[in-house]
Amino acid sequence: MSNAITIARPYAQAAFEEAQKQNALKAWSELLLGLADVVQNADMRAVVSNPKVSTAKVADLMDAFVGADANAQQRNFVRVLADNQRLLVLPEIAELFEVLKADAEKTVNVVVDSAFELSAAQQDKIVSSLKKRMGREIKLACNVKKDLLGGVVIRAGDKVIDGSALTRLGEMANALA
Repeated sequence: MSNAITIARPYAQAAFEEAQKQNALKAWSELLLGLADVVQNADMRAVVSNPKVSTAKVADLMDAFVGADANAQQRNFVRVLADNQRLLVLPEIAELFEVLKADAEKTVNVVVDSAFELSAAQQDKIVSSLKKRMGREIKLACNVKKDLLGGVVIRAGDKVIDGSALTRLGEMANALA
């Protein structure tokens, strides 16, 4: 995984810089996320990683997935990935691009896992608290995970706030052991 991130980083940076020049962060984001989904398909991975399939054919196949709305730079970017046999790191490229995009837009994606459905008021309270704490706009996504028993786990980038009952019970078990 870390090797894939290392390989993906310069490609993500190049895509981000081009997207900023074009003032098209959203379009590039959609393209990269879409192509990342495509290469995660098992059949597609088999074709892309097959040494018997020429890079030109793989590039043409990927060009079909790019769509008619893509501009010349986006098509060229995908062709460069195909020519350099880097299509399989598209998920990492997309992930790194999203981090760069969020940093440029002063936003952070936050995922909240809770044992029960959070009300709108609870979600608003989490958003306002995190906005104050992080100084950024918050994009909130909520998931219900019954195995937490109670409480919430909040993930914002590499930060994790674990207030789940399951974790508290584990901490008590360790303290008693």
